[in-house]
Amino acid sequence: MSVDTSTTDATERTRVLLTTAEPRRRRTDRIMTVLIWGAFALAMVPLVSLLWTVLFNGAGRVTLEFLTYSMRGIFGGDPSGGIYHAIMGTLIITGWAALISVPVGLLVAIYLVEYGRGALARAVTFFVDVMTGIPSIVAGLFAVSLFTIFFGPGARFGFMGAVALSVLMIPVVVRSCEEMLKLVPNELREASYALGVPKWLTIVRVVLRTSVAGLTTGVLLAVARVIGETAPLLVAVGVTDSINFDAFDGRMMTLPVFIYRQYSQGLATCREGQENCVADIALQNAWGAALTLIVIVMLLNIIGRLVNRWFAPKLR
Repeated sequence: MSVDTSTTDATERTRVLLTTAEPRRRRTDRIMTVLIWGAFALAMVPLVSLLWTVLFNGAGRVTLEFLTYSMRGIFGGDPSGGIYHAIMGTLIITGWAALISVPVGLLVAIYLVEYGRGALARAVTFFVDVMTGIPSIVAGLFAVSLFTIFFGPGARFGFMGAVALSVLMIPVVVRSCEEMLKLVPNELREASYALGVPKWLTIVRVVLRTSVAGLTTGVLLAVARVIGETAPLLVAVGVTDSINFDAFDGRMMTLPVFIYRQYSQGLATCREGQENCVADIALQNAWGAALTLIVIVMLLNIIGRLVNRWFAPKLR
């Protein structure tokens, strides 16, 4: 049987054209690859520089004593004391803020995705977008104004700061939870309705259970976003050098406010021959607290990734 050589040659030419890139396309591909990697490296420069600066200046100050003592009775260039009161204040205030924001934000997101229709849903979406852009100092002034009505103008305690942070945190929770709930396939809802399951039970047992990984990640990212706020806490909570575990009684210290306060003190005045005096101890305290805050935020992000991996729906 004879073989048509013209057909074979045409097939071979077609194969070569399909498997061999044109020189111009190869150049374009290489140029774009270099540009993308260059943009990535350029974006990493400030991040790496920031992390290296904080690590270089703060690692020497972070010790067990620094993490387990407060600044009560520490003055001038005394290198004693630490940030234990600020760490506990940050965790307590942020915990209360999350306790306020997560239920409110999750319920609003469920309403917008599952029930929201018409003018009310559009109004809620609009105000959530507006709250996203509120300056943090405005949230602090709102909390102070609200609690001044009930406790007087001199009131300063941790729960006020939690309310201020919740104002900033709620729109982030709403947006992240709303996107996660939208990712749940409608087929799952329809299958549940076909079995006669009520809508509220479908939301609890099907929608929320399917999106629990994304919801948890969004909440943790929202917590990481507000844990570093300074202005609202400085206005609503105030400052203290003592340990205070009660968010409803007395001022509390937080890591962002501690960093600001220590950095603003500048260099201490040490007399000639004075022992146990470090001129730049306040700056060292600020860098050590900044490193601790970055580690806490990093741990929150790692927990969010782990939760997302553990609770993500498994494909069979």
